[in-house]
Amino acid sequence: MTLNSTLSPVPYFILDAYITVGTLRYFYFVIALTLYAAIIVVNVLLIVVICVNRSLHEPMYMFLCSLFVNELYGSTSLFPFLLVQILSDVHTVSVPLCFLQIFCFYSYVNVEFCNLAIMSYDRYLAICCPLKYNTLMTFGTAGLFVGVIWLSSVRCLITIILSLRLSLCGNVLSSLYCQNYMIVKLACSNTNLNNIYGLFATTLSVLVPLLPILFSYMKILRICCSASSQTRQKAINTCMPHLVSLLNFTFGCLFEIIQSRFDMINVPSVLRFILSLYFGILQPLLNPIIFGMQMSKIRNILSE
Repeated sequence: MTLNSTLSPVPYFILDAYITVGTLRYFYFVIALTLYAAIIVVNVLLIVVICVNRSLHEPMYMFLCSLFVNELYGSTSLFPFLLVQILSDVHTVSVPLCFLQIFCFYSYVNVEFCNLAIMSYDRYLAICCPLKYNTLMTFGTAGLFVGVIWLSSVRCLITIILSLRLSLCGNVLSSLYCQNYMIVKLACSNTNLNNIYGLFATTLSVLVPLLPILFSYMKILRICCSASSQTRQKAINTCMPHLVSLLNFTFGCLFEIIQSRFDMINVPSVLRFILSLYFGILQPLLNPIIFGMQMSKIRNILSE
């Protein structure tokens, strides 16, 4: 069922990727529900630990808390919708709900990359400028950084506004959830402005945060090359969780871009299912585990 008339607005979108779920729907539902429950438990646990223990009221843990809150935000934008669609016989989504989900995904990605960028700068100050760290990175400064990170995601509304103005020639999305690129592909009207702003927004969300990350790690690497083995090992232990998180999220976003922009009809449906959900599952589940296990203060509190 496809709406081909541009004279009447599209009332809803159809997600045809669920057609392949078939008799495995209950199996997928149990797996998705288990993953969502695990994500909620581990992230909420670490948020509570950081908020309750005054010894963790430091800039580094404030950034971690912001990261864990964002994982809850991103996964909640995906999993309840996913669970309903898996069990449903009619895989439709209203236009307002679809664009709301797109905004949530875009803002989640924006906050994630920016948060990781600020965390890399924080590690740079702690390792390369230890004597000035408490002066340069105060609790108030960290709070200001976190506030700016979250407020900056408001600009994702521009993407939604630009897509809402388009006249669509169809309403079928070959996806498990709403994706802005999929909607733009359905447009009968000119999409040059959407494409130009999309490139600009991607630069802001991805490339700009990468600059402080590269700067920070170049400085840290320079210090490590001339430092003692003990200092070098401490720096590696401090930076490793951040690097793992950054690489995991980057690969997840890359998988999402590939599966949305290229024809993957020859790829097994289960693999396509996993690749399209990678960034929304692995990052929220992996971050609290790697940071919680690596940070000695958090690990000691949890073991008490």
